[in-house]
Amino acid sequence: MGQAAFKTNPVSLEELLKQCGSGKIQLPDFQRSWVWDEERIKSLVASISQAFPVGALMTLEMKAGHGEKFARRPVQGAEVGAARSVPDQLLLDGQQRMTSLYQTCLRREVVETVTPRLKYVKRWFYIDMRKALDPDIDREEAIIGVPEDRRIKSGFHKVDLDLSAPELEYENLMFPLNRVLSWDDWMMGFWSFWSERGDMAKTKFFMTFKERVLENFKSYQVPVIALGAETSHEAVCLVFEKVNTGGKPLDAFELVTAMYAAQGFRLRDDWLGTKGKPGMQQRLQVYGHMAEQKYGVLEKVASTDVLQAIALLHGVDEREAAIAAGKRESDLPAVRATRQSLLDLPLEAYRKYHSAVEEAFKAAAKFLYQRHIFRVIDLPYQSQLVPLAAILARLGPKAEHAAVQEKLARWYWCGIFGELYGSAIETRFAKDVLEVPAWIEGGREPTTVLDGRFRPDRLRTMRTRLSAAYKGIHALLMKDGALDFRSGQPFGQAVFFDEYVDIHHIFPQDWCKRKGIAPAVFDTIINKTPLGYRTNRILSGAAPSDYLAKLEKGGNGVPPIPPEQLDNFLRSHLIDPALLRANAFDAFMADREARLLSLIERATGHAISRVEVLPEEGEDVPQEDGGPDLPLEALADATV
Repeated sequence: MGQAAFKTNPVSLEELLKQCGSGKIQLPDFQRSWVWDEERIKSLVASISQAFPVGALMTLEMKAGHGEKFARRPVQGAEVGAARSVPDQLLLDGQQRMTSLYQTCLRREVVETVTPRLKYVKRWFYIDMRKALDPDIDREEAIIGVPEDRRIKSGFHKVDLDLSAPELEYENLMFPLNRVLSWDDWMMGFWSFWSERGDMAKTKFFMTFKERVLENFKSYQVPVIALGAETSHEAVCLVFEKVNTGGKPLDAFELVTAMYAAQGFRLRDDWLGTKGKPGMQQRLQVYGHMAEQKYGVLEKVASTDVLQAIALLHGVDEREAAIAAGKRESDLPAVRATRQSLLDLPLEAYRKYHSAVEEAFKAAAKFLYQRHIFRVIDLPYQSQLVPLAAILARLGPKAEHAAVQEKLARWYWCGIFGELYGSAIETRFAKDVLEVPAWIEGGREPTTVLDGRFRPDRLRTMRTRLSAAYKGIHALLMKDGALDFRSGQPFGQAVFFDEYVDIHHIFPQDWCKRKGIAPAVFDTIINKTPLGYRTNRILSGAAPSDYLAKLEKGGNGVPPIPPEQLDNFLRSHLIDPALLRANAFDAFMADREARLLSLIERATGHAISRVEVLPEEGEDVPQEDGGPDLPLEALADATV
């Protein structure tokens, strides 16, 4: 990251506000809208009126003749034409304070703000001169806001305070806040009003108010930390986040949006769309909603995911160009998917790859559907979509070949069962996008495939969708031909949605509890399998021998199932029918554990030791939370 050289100097509040109004100080486009409520505005004004410090500002200097790093906009309510002004500085920290002070202290229009309950209101602000000069009254009580018609009412008709004319302001000793930096005209009107009434004491009263309150605004100095124009994008972003700890963190997409906007490209419109024209986000989500179902596998693809995939492809481009130029291995540019790589992503690279990456995410969804992953809640790793899309973009039509699909599937399952995409993933992304296509062309196995080895003891600790491998087994069982116990149907896309298929217990929870079996034993993936909603209702809390007998007998519109056919259904779930019919829980668990390990071996291509791996003393075994699976009606709100 480039260093952020800076200088600090005090600047008068009046000068800063005038620069905000003229457009000499503007906001970078990644700054969010002004949202301060009237109580915070009153508190800020009260502090200024007493010459109390309100914190430093931070700006980024603009360098003439070097183009603009970020798109920018004037502070809210700035003068007409301010947007066309070339700013000297961009305000990184202090937007809410400066906008509040500009609108209340300099601008001669009603202020649009919000109440503490977030109701939008219009307010004129005043200083109650009597209260401001009373040392026993908190200064905040002296700052009041009145409605747009300048009348405070109680009930429908009673007017408690009317400030709708200058004479009423004079009479009620209410000084308009938007005159605190240029009070001469108002002062002359005030003196004339009270002189005509023979009250010359009010002249002395005003001079005291001017000396003790108004002069504080006029002489107020604000410390300004100015970052140099050469400060890097990344440094600006990090500094902005450090000084905006109370707000939502700024993501790379917002900063890139501002940088591209300075070049005339509206990235936000490209992602979110415009009126009547859907953006990439909506197009991906609609593509992911198969069979008119919500929450498809692309539901949670983020704007930064798309930028990461593009950054990976751009990095490959630069690396290949360096190789073609004869550069040594040690001098080749790195392929990256880091935050910095997004901030360094040139607009031309985005333009070059954004359509291909959109199609690649759609191809990734198709790849997942073919592996019986239909919903975002069943997606083992959201993060693995990024390298998958980048790889598919690199492969193009070749990705549809059967041999290529086989290798891609092995890479995908190794990532899941090796549990490799939970943290520190950007380095792995870069390796994947380089190594997987090379492997497909006959090169060596990629790092993710080599690392993707499953720990056999993990089967006994995977209890919920918090585990990627848990969801991986669910998908593999359906992909390898599991048939519903009741209907005998394979879990294709139509059946999956029509039958509300989910992960259910084989030995029901109630039966296990009656037998005194601990949840840590029965509530694992070993004792779970995909089943339709109606099938699971038949299982209810019955012993396996009882619900199997019920399935064989049929009834209530369900035809009887021959025992040998039902046994085939059970075998398709890697269940030994004899053990299930005998209610032999312990033997069933040991047998199915071995069968599931074989299923994972076939998917990853790695042999798994059947010797139980026990943790060394002091070593933590990964655990799930032990809670029940989410009910079907809650799936729409589940977080992956």
